[in-house]
Amino acid sequence: MKNYVIAIARSFGSGGKAIGTQLAGELGIPCYEKQLIDMASEYSGINKQLFAEVDEKLRGSYAMKHLMKIPYTYVVEPNDKEFTSDINLFNIQSEIIRELAKTESFVVIGKCADYILRDQENVISVFVDAPEKDCIATVMDRLQVSENRAKELIHKTDKYRADYYKYYTRGKNWKDALNYDLMINSSKTGWDNCVKLIKEYLNMKMGETGR
Repeated sequence: MKNYVIAIARSFGSGGKAIGTQLAGELGIPCYEKQLIDMASEYSGINKQLFAEVDEKLRGSYAMKHLMKIPYTYVVEPNDKEFTSDINLFNIQSEIIRELAKTESFVVIGKCADYILRDQENVISVFVDAPEKDCIATVMDRLQVSENRAKELIHKTDKYRADYYKYYTRGKNWKDALNYDLMINSSKTGWDNCVKLIKEYLNMKMGETGR
C-alpha cells in the first residue's frame, strides 16, 4: 500500500483525538496534532506560541477584516510585514501537511487537513461526533470539571473550530457530512469500533486507488 493520510475532524468530547491516536498506534504511523505547531515553528523560525494562538482559532475581528489581503496558498517571506499574520501561519502549517502527505503515512487531527488535502487521492477524511450529553460526560471525566463547565468548554471549543473551518475553507460547514468520507457517531459506534471502521474503510479505499 502506498502512503496515505487519515484526516480526523472532531467535536470536543467526542473522543476523536483518542480514536485518532489509537488508530495511528495500531497502524504503526505518526499521529500529528500539537506536533505540527513545533514543526511549523522550526520550519519558519516563528515563535511556536504564535502558532498556538491560532491553533484552529481565529484571532477576533482582526482575522475577518484583515486576512483577505493575503492569498490562501501563498507563504510570505520573513521580511514581509504579514509574515506572522494568522493566514500566513495557517499557510505555513498547511504547506507542512502537504509536504508530509507526499512521502509518509500519518493521522492528522483537525487543522482543516481534510480541506488542505482535498485534491489528494491517498487521503481519508473523517468527522467524529457524539451527542452533547455524551460529550459532556467525557469532558467531565477527563478534565475533572463540573457539568456546567464541561458544557461551556464544549460550546466554546466547537464554535471556534467551526468558525476557523468556515473561514479557511471559504464558507464550508464544519459538520456537513458531504465534506468527509466518513461521519461517525462515536457513542453509537464505540471508540474501538470507530478505529476498526476507519481501518476497514482505509483498506477498501486504498485498494481502489491502487488499481
